Parts: sequence; C-alpha cells; structure tokens
Amino acid sequence: MRRGAIVQLTLLALLIGGVVTVVALYPHWLPPTASEQADRIDFVFWYVTAICIAIYAIVIATLLYSAWKFRAAPDDDADGAPIHGHTGLEIAWTAIPFALVTSMAIICAIVLARNDRIGSDPLRVDVTGQQSAWTFKYPQSKGLTTNILRLPIHRPTRFTLRALDVIHSFWVPEFGQKQDAVPGTTTQLTVTPNKLGVYPIICTELCGLGHAVMRSTVVVMTQSEFDKWSKAGGKAAGGGGGTAAGKTVFVNNGCGACHTLKSAGATGKIGPDLDKLAAYAKSAGKPLEGFTRESIVNPDAYVEKGYAPNVMPHSFKSLPKDQLDSLVKYLAASKGA
Repeated sequence: MRRGAIVQLTLLALLIGGVVTVVALYPHWLPPTASEQADRIDFVFWYVTAICIAIYAIVIATLLYSAWKFRAAPDDDADGAPIHGHTGLEIAWTAIPFALVTSMAIICAIVLARNDRIGSDPLRVDVTGQQSAWTFKYPQSKGLTTNILRLPIHRPTRFTLRALDVIHSFWVPEFGQKQDAVPGTTTQLTVTPNKLGVYPIICTELCGLGHAVMRSTVVVMTQSEFDKWSKAGGKAAGGGGGTAAGKTVFVNNGCGACHTLKSAGATGKIGPDLDKLAAYAKSAGKPLEGFTRESIVNPDAYVEKGYAPNVMPHSFKSLPKDQLDSLVKYLAASKGA
C-alpha cells in the first residue's frame, strides 16, 4: 500500500473516530458516580468503549476508502483479479482482537473482585423489599429500622437483600450496581459511597401495580453525622416507651409521606389522617392502642371508609418490638381526640 493511501486512511479514521467520540461523550449517557464501585465500573465501560470506537473507525474508514478508491467503472463487468490471502494480515487481525478481549476479561475480573471486598469494618444493612416499599434495618444500631437509607461516606456497606412477596431489584443509579431481592433466599451487595448527597433508590423489577412508586432515598453523610443519627435512632430502637422515641420511628420510616399527623409535622394525604385515630378506633369497636398496633402490622384488617385496601405495605410488621411499642404509644398519645 502506498504512503498516500495510508495517510488518507488514517485521516479518515481519525475523522470518523472523532465524530463517534463526540456522540459517546455528549450528551452524558451515564449517571454521575457516587461510589468507588461505580468509578471502577465506569472505567471498564470507557475502556471497552474506546476499543470499540477505534475498531469501528478503522473498519468504516477502510470500507469507505475502498468503496471510493476501487469502485468499478459503469461499463466494467469484469471480475477482479483472484487473490489468495495475506498471512501477516490474517495473523494481525487474529492476534490483536485476542489481546484486546483478553485485556477486557482481566480488567473485568479485577474490578469484580475489588467491588466485592467488604473490608474489616463494614456497615451492615438488611434490605427488605415488599410491594411497594423498601425497608432498611441496621443490625449494628440495635435493629434501627427506616425506609430512608442513610450511609456514611468512604465506609464499605454490605447489603443483605430479601423479598417478602415477589422479586424486586435494588438500584441506586449513582452507585453503579443493582441486585435482585428474591423471596426465599438472600443476596448481597457491597457499596462504598464516595460523594456526599441524596440519591434515588429504584426498584427495576416489574413487581406489581405499585412498581412505579416503589422508590426511596439514600442520604450519604459524613461519618460523624451518621454516628449522631444512628445513636439517636438507636435509642429509639432500644425502646423506652417515650413519645420522642416513637416520633423518631415515625419519621425514620417515612410515615408522614402518606399520613397527616400534626405532632410530627406530617401532611400526607394518601392514607387516613392519624389525628383522627381515636375516632377510627371507635368506629372499629376496638381499644385505641390495640387498634393502632393492628393497623400497623395488618393494615387491611380495618380499612376506613374512603380509602382503598392493599395500599399500605405490610413490611412494618417486621419492625423490632421495641420500635413498634414506641410507635404505638406515640400515635395513641397523638390521637387528636
């Protein structure tokens, strides 16, 4: 091949590669990363993408150059000269892809191994998926349970996931990983947050009518802020029967998203107004505390007129007893009678 043809091919390949690179970089196809694992996964993605762009540019440049340079004249019906092959070229286009694919495999294996490391002092969180809500339990904080996930920055977190009904899939886009929660078994996922912020938690497995609203939030905070939060929440998880502990359980589990309760500053409209709890108990013909407890662990046992059944998740029945007792006493004391 003459030097002029090589120069033309190179320039054409660079032009095509530049255009494809711009398309790959803009707009931003991937969410911003907020964990060490996501950074490693992004590196693999862009490494493979760079190889694909280079190969694509070379192949398309060669095709375009060949179609233009060696096109047949309109009145040329003759076949081209027969060629046997080129041993050196055949070795090259076998060895180079082999080396590239092998490098991808090695890098992926390293990233997978590093992403699953939990370190010597991981934070452990039990994640429960149930139509249509996530619940997070902190075994190292006296069983503190919440439906808003809070994590300390730069500390590995080991999630143990389970599902109570159907398959769910736990995904925080900025963490770069997802993991299924499967009924009858547990699965694990390791995440090390490295950016402060608030990020969405999404269920990515079609899990029923409420799938679209099966969302929550993860708050990444400093270690000192997390320790302060978990200590306060741990006291609530430890019980004690005070209304302050019950209010902490109410807030941590996001009850205000669906219910109105003046003492907690909650204004939710999806579920019954908890300031009218005493009136609901009277209509059901049950004592207030017993009615309150039953409505938490078995919300469909009594459904107030004007509200649909099967809306409130049954996951609150898994609250630790001390937290449940504190919540019942708090709601009964805030009955608004």
